[in-house]
Amino acid sequence: MSMRTGGRILVEQLRIQGVDTVFGVPGESYLAVLDALHEHANAIRFICNRQEGGAAMMADAYAKTTGKVGICMVTRGPGATNASAGVHVAFQDSTPMILLIGQVGRDMIEREAFQEIDYRRMFGQMAKWVAQIDDVARIPEYMARAFSVAKSGRPGPVVLALPEDMLTDSADVADVPLVKPAEAHPGPDDMAQFKAMLQAAERPLLIIGGGGWSEALRLQTQAFAQACDLPVAPSFRRQDYIDNDFPNYVGELGIGPNPKLAEQVKQADLLILLGTRMGEMSTGGYTLFDLPVPKQKMIHIHAGAEELNRVYQPTLAINASSRAFIAAALALGRIDGSRWAARTKQMRADYEAWQQPTKSPGDLQLSEVVAWLRANTPADTVCTNGAGNYATWLHRFYRYRRHGTQLAPTSGSMGYGLPGAVASKLAYPDRVTIAFAGDGCFQMTQQEFSTAMQYGAAVIVIVVNNGIYGTIRMHQEREYPTRISGTELFNPDFAALARAYGGHGETVARTEEFPAAFERARASGKPAIIELRIDPEQLSPRATLSQIREAGLKAKG
Repeated sequence: MSMRTGGRILVEQLRIQGVDTVFGVPGESYLAVLDALHEHANAIRFICNRQEGGAAMMADAYAKTTGKVGICMVTRGPGATNASAGVHVAFQDSTPMILLIGQVGRDMIEREAFQEIDYRRMFGQMAKWVAQIDDVARIPEYMARAFSVAKSGRPGPVVLALPEDMLTDSADVADVPLVKPAEAHPGPDDMAQFKAMLQAAERPLLIIGGGGWSEALRLQTQAFAQACDLPVAPSFRRQDYIDNDFPNYVGELGIGPNPKLAEQVKQADLLILLGTRMGEMSTGGYTLFDLPVPKQKMIHIHAGAEELNRVYQPTLAINASSRAFIAAALALGRIDGSRWAARTKQMRADYEAWQQPTKSPGDLQLSEVVAWLRANTPADTVCTNGAGNYATWLHRFYRYRRHGTQLAPTSGSMGYGLPGAVASKLAYPDRVTIAFAGDGCFQMTQQEFSTAMQYGAAVIVIVVNNGIYGTIRMHQEREYPTRISGTELFNPDFAALARAYGGHGETVARTEEFPAAFERARASGKPAIIELRIDPEQLSPRATLSQIREAGLKAKG
C-alpha cells in the first residue's frame, strides 16, 4: 500500500469492480477524479456528455445492455439536479447504477455555499442509498457497499456525494475486492407449493418483469414455459425478456394492451408474477386485479422482500431472484400443461391478430413502418424510446427477439431514446441500434447527437414529427375537447440538424419512401436522423385525434 489521493482511490475501486465506461459531464468539483481517470484511460473510458440528464440515462441504458452497474459522474448543484431525471428512470426500472456527485468542500457544508445541496434529502426517495464520503480512508468501504446495494435484491441507483477537498486528501488504505452480492433463493416448501398450485390451475398466466434479467434467464424462462405450455406476458416495456416469436409469448401488459389479453388476465385462475412489481401501467391503473387481494390466485416471486405484499396480497409470496426461481422451477420435473394448451394457442393467435397493421390518416403509416423494421432488421437489433404516443406503435407492432434489445423507461421519461441508443451502441458497436422519438421527446436530449458523433456511435434516430406533444394533446382532447393549450410545437428541420452535426439526415413523408431512406442511413455508417412527417390526426393506433375529440365532446354533454 502507499499514499493515494481520494480521486485515485475512487477510480481504482471502479477498476476492481469491473467498470469499463463512465458517463458524465466534467465539473471543477471532481477534478481529482478526472485526473485519476487520465491514468486509467486504457481501462476506463469517460464518455463526455452534453447534459447530465443524458449522461444518467446513458448510464442506465449501459447497465441494462451489459448487465454491469452503470456509472455516472456529475458536478454539484445544477449537475446533480439535471442528472436526477436519469436516477428516477433507474429507480423505477430497477437498474443498478451509481451516481457520483462532486460536492462543496467539507469546511463549507451547511452554509449554502456555491451550488451546495444536501443530496441525502434531494435523492432520498429516488435512490436505494444516498451518502456522502467525508473521510478519504473510507472510500473503498463506501464504494464496495454502493456496488452491493445497487445490485442486491431489487436493483437500483445509489448516490454518493464527494466533497472536493476529500478527493484531494491522501490515505494509505487497502482496496476492497470485487463485490459478490447475495442472491435470494426459493426454499423447497416454496417450490412444492408453487408446483401444487400450478398443477391445480386451469387458466394460468406467467407475467415477467423487473430488474436483474439476462439473455441466459430469457432462454431458461422460455424452456420452463415451453415444458408446461404456459402463456407468458411481459409487464410494461419488458418485451425483450422473452423472444416475441416464441409460441407462448402472448403480448405485453402495458399502456393500452390488447383488450383480449386484458380479459384473459381477468379470467385467469392463477397469476404467476416473476420479478415484476405490477405497477400502474401494467395493471391498467390497478384495475386488472382487485386490491389488495386479487380474486385470482397469485404467486409473486421477487428478489426484494420489501416488494412482496406491498401492493397485492398474493396467495404465495416467494422471496427469490428470477434467475434462482427459474433454475428451481426447471428442476421440478414435468408439469402437465395439457389443460391450458388450447388457451395458450388462442392467446398467441389473439396477439398475432393484434399485430396486424392498422390504417391511420395520412400518407405515412407508422404501423407499416414498424412492421417493415420487424421484418428487415437482425434479431439483435436494439430499439430504444422515450415517452409519447409514437411509442405505442413500436410496442404493438415490433417484435423483440433478444434480451437487451428494448431500452425504454417504465417511468415514462421523455428524452430517453437517443441517450439510450448511444449507450447501447457504445457497448455493442456491431448491433443495429434504432432510437424512436417524438418531435417533443427528441428535443429533450437532442444535444446527445453530438455525443454520438464524437464517439462514432452510428445510431439511427427515427423522429416522429406531428408538430404536437401527442400524448398530452390526446388527454387534452379527451378531458378539455377543442381547448388547445400548450401542446403545439415549432420544430426545426430534423434531417438538416443531423447534417449540421456531420451526420446523415433523411426526411420521409410517405410510407413507401421509408425502406430506402433507412437503408441509406444504415449504409452511411454515421449517426443518422430520419424524420417521419406524419398527420397529427394519426394520434394512436386505435383512434384519430378527431375521434378522441368527438368522444370528449360527447362525454362532456
